[in-house]
Amino acid sequence: MSNEIEIGKGKRARRVYTFDEIGIVPTRRTRDPELVSTSWTIDAFQFDIPVLGAPMDSVMSPDTAIQLGKLGGLGVLNLEGLWTRHDDPEAKLDEISKIQDDVTAVKRMRELYAEPIKPELIRDRLAQVREAGVTVAGALSPHRTVEFTETVVKAGVDLFVIRGNTVSAEHVSVEGREPLNLKQFIYELDVPVIVGGAATYQSALHLMRTGAAGVLVGFGGGASSTTRVTLGIRAPMATAIADVAGARTDYLDESGGRYVHVIADGGLGTSGDFIKAIACGADAVMLGAALARATDAPGRGWHWGQEAHHDDLPRGRRVAVEQAVPLEEIMNGPAHIADGSANLVGALRRAMATSGYSDVKEFQRVGIVYAER
Repeated sequence: MSNEIEIGKGKRARRVYTFDEIGIVPTRRTRDPELVSTSWTIDAFQFDIPVLGAPMDSVMSPDTAIQLGKLGGLGVLNLEGLWTRHDDPEAKLDEISKIQDDVTAVKRMRELYAEPIKPELIRDRLAQVREAGVTVAGALSPHRTVEFTETVVKAGVDLFVIRGNTVSAEHVSVEGREPLNLKQFIYELDVPVIVGGAATYQSALHLMRTGAAGVLVGFGGGASSTTRVTLGIRAPMATAIADVAGARTDYLDESGGRYVHVIADGGLGTSGDFIKAIACGADAVMLGAALARATDAPGRGWHWGQEAHHDDLPRGRRVAVEQAVPLEEIMNGPAHIADGSANLVGALRRAMATSGYSDVKEFQRVGIVYAER
């Protein structure tokens, strides 16, 4: 049965699905949550939980990256953010948090993010994370990657993330700026690269062929994103993840056994979304707003991405988030209310146990149903 529908005589569209439209179907077997493993391994790095902290100034600071690392996940630093532009970013974050008017906030954020990125601050921030004994990860956008890669690698990054709204296998830059040939870049780099976002089978397959260790799935779906409104771009995450997971399977055959990790990035506001992302085929998730809610998050009750302070076309916004519990409780509980905002790992463990699966890779095979809203 075709999943295409007719928009009009000259245009057809594919029917796709959001997390809210699907549900997980338990099997006949169950198990105790204590018998479930939530571990995740990418390249030579093993983590107790399949969670990455999004490289956003409201989510990850060196301190929160360290904290998430000690909780078993991976914190990814935004290497184009306030932490690499200002000697005292805490003061700038305080200032942003005290501005209530959105227009004033965007104006001030543009000024703060106009400060040049300082290579010495990149080194200092990554060194701070490394000295804590956790895995070190940093992110750059495609147009900044060539400029700062040497600095990042020399600083001792373990995992390198190239993250944009959408990333292609070959990024074309304006005249005078060195373009990013992703395949060549990854081939010449000594550290594993995670790249994205992608939201279709074909775009993900192209990224996998560049040699990436992982592909980020999604754009325009996060709490702070307005890409759907400003650009008309939208990628419902259930279908996007399943499509990219399909590309992973085909590339595994094509490459003779090379496995590329699928990492859901965006629109994962609750533990239910997190769990459904794994069920649709994700190996791990990158969380933004879900972690920005922590009382110890650097955003101080606000959440925003790089698109919020774009010079001429903001594709995101600064949004208020309710801060209730610290990061450790968001990850491991206990949860005090049943809204999916806390004990994310406990919820994943419980869903896996209820469905009878013992590890994350197995849980990708769980049955799902479509239930029209």
